[in-house]
Amino acid sequence: MNTPTGPAQNEIDRLVAELERAEAYEQRLRQYFVDIRATLAAGHAATALSMLNEALSFIDDATDVVAPHSPSPRDRSAG
Repeated sequence: MNTPTGPAQNEIDRLVAELERAEAYEQRLRQYFVDIRATLAAGHAATALSMLNEALSFIDDATDVVAPHSPSPRDRSAG
């Protein structure tokens, strides 16, 4: 079997890295849900709500993992 080299290998490496980031993101998100469910089961609704807010922030901060994108001209000028 031939091993890809050059640009083809670079693309494979990029896709593998992207998949690994997505898998790590999914695992972390699932852990949030497990922890929140346990907190609710223990009767700590206020703490669970706070944890849900933290999970939403995690989702908002991870847009690059969920949907990689190039910054728009507006994004570039905002810095």
